[in-house]
Amino acid sequence: MRLFATVLLLTTLPALAAPPLTTVAEESGFTRTGRYAEVQALCEAFAARYPTAVRCFDFGTTPQGRPMKALVASTSGALDPLAARREGLPVVLVQGGIHAGEIDGKDAGFLALRELLEGEAAPGALDKQVLLFVPVFNVDGHERFSAWNRPNQRGPVEMGWRTTAQNLNLNRDYLKAEAPEMQAMLALVNAWDPLAVVDLHATNGAQFEHDIAIMVEPLYAGDPALQAIGRQWRDAVIADLAGQGSLPLPFYPSFVVYDDPASGFTDSVAPPRFSTGYFWMRNRLGMLVETHSWRTYPERVRSTRNTVVSVIEQIAEHGQDWLRAARDADVAASQPDPTPAPLSFAASDKLRTIDFRGYAYTREPSDVSGALMTRYDESTPQVWQVPLRDDVQPAITVPRPGAGYLVPAEHAARVAAKLRLHDLVFHELPGLAETQVQSFRAASKTFGATPLEGRQTLAVTGEWAGERVALGKGALYVPIRQPRSRLVMALLEPRAPDSLLAWGWFNNHFEAKEYMEAYVAEDVAREMLAKDPALREAFRKRLAEDAAFAASPAARLDFFYRRHPSYDQALDRYPVLRVDSDPR
Repeated sequence: MRLFATVLLLTTLPALAAPPLTTVAEESGFTRTGRYAEVQALCEAFAARYPTAVRCFDFGTTPQGRPMKALVASTSGALDPLAARREGLPVVLVQGGIHAGEIDGKDAGFLALRELLEGEAAPGALDKQVLLFVPVFNVDGHERFSAWNRPNQRGPVEMGWRTTAQNLNLNRDYLKAEAPEMQAMLALVNAWDPLAVVDLHATNGAQFEHDIAIMVEPLYAGDPALQAIGRQWRDAVIADLAGQGSLPLPFYPSFVVYDDPASGFTDSVAPPRFSTGYFWMRNRLGMLVETHSWRTYPERVRSTRNTVVSVIEQIAEHGQDWLRAARDADVAASQPDPTPAPLSFAASDKLRTIDFRGYAYTREPSDVSGALMTRYDESTPQVWQVPLRDDVQPAITVPRPGAGYLVPAEHAARVAAKLRLHDLVFHELPGLAETQVQSFRAASKTFGATPLEGRQTLAVTGEWAGERVALGKGALYVPIRQPRSRLVMALLEPRAPDSLLAWGWFNNHFEAKEYMEAYVAEDVAREMLAKDPALREAFRKRLAEDAAFAASPAARLDFFYRRHPSYDQALDRYPVLRVDSDPR
């Protein structure tokens, strides 16, 4: 009833009356959160109250037909991308509700925005930047409203759902960009080119005293100058939060061994399916904010609001210098680079012991599940001494292509659409005579045993090797020398964790479509053994040294089939090629 009254008030007051800019959450003492109609009404109300400093606009439509709302705020008057670029202002994108059950960011963002505009927080900071605020990214998920969508979270009373109406997790979709909502978000990002993106969440997991975690990239990865800025930015926000009574963490507080506090924590670089794993590849700053779900909703909204204000203050103070560094990183990423490129990262075995603010706990077998379960006593705070692995190093590195990648015509349309989503440069070729390229053939391949985001994933090993090929008209050339060269490699390198290959785009090329019947292979094998002594010796040695091979009739026949002219030489060959010179 309160939501209905609020929305009715916002939409029926006379034009001369100033509609309230408070949320259902604020009016309820942060026990409840409003429905999406409130977002639509508040978006218009902020623009009406501050017509020279706020603009409300739609940047997409969800699969269920709802408008995706954004607010742009700046007291500089730069309320569109061209004006922001013309004035040389850094843009900060604050994104709430990508997981719509974790809705702290929506209510905290509206609270922070009002206080910024009214001068109650960071006076003058909006003169020096543009704030782009998306209250709810996953709009359809937000409207799947229930009291039990987040059973491991303390408030609000009701909230939205983690995934979209198409059951896609948007925070697994940044690079593969399959959801219409993500495609709309990437168009927004391409238009505004934000210097910094702040992604607001509430985490899951154990019970402990720490109330918020702040993770930033570049920190371990990306342009060296931006890594230093990322650390400076993270540390400044953490210091601000600590000064306001929070107990912030600089890493994601998920135990190495599920439900076992003694196992400690590990830090790393997220793959680009996640927001913080994506934006460093664009040479921009990404911050993941995770409030602790076991803190009450008023506490979580307050710490999120404090984070947003701290970010705005830091950008006001350092934004011009950081913007220059980001542009310098664009230039550097466009230059030849002889060093290997990291595709993924992992923490080494090196660890250090940290003090962690937890609670007394016991670990006992459960009479329900039968598993060993941890039970916390929140009345007894306790400092845990636990291991932290935060020596983050590249896990997979590959040489960079000398010039770029070639996509054959039969895959060009699909790949071109994906490249456009990420604002990447590519060229269509009129045709390519036989030329020297590098091709990748899988030495091993592992298909996902269960679906992930509706796809069968594929992991391969192998190396690039020289080959001569010709390509027909319509093939694409994707140069590596462009500002977002890291994104190019993340999409097109077969061993990258979120590459098109990894998400199953080219699975057909790794499935055998032709074969040799066993009764034919028996005769073929005998003929090959009779004619080739070296083959005979290789077969004998394999039988002697590999018991599994010796025990498998299919593997033994396949040994010969793979060496026969009838074998499909294109099987396990990745269709995308690399070139060391510009083919145009």
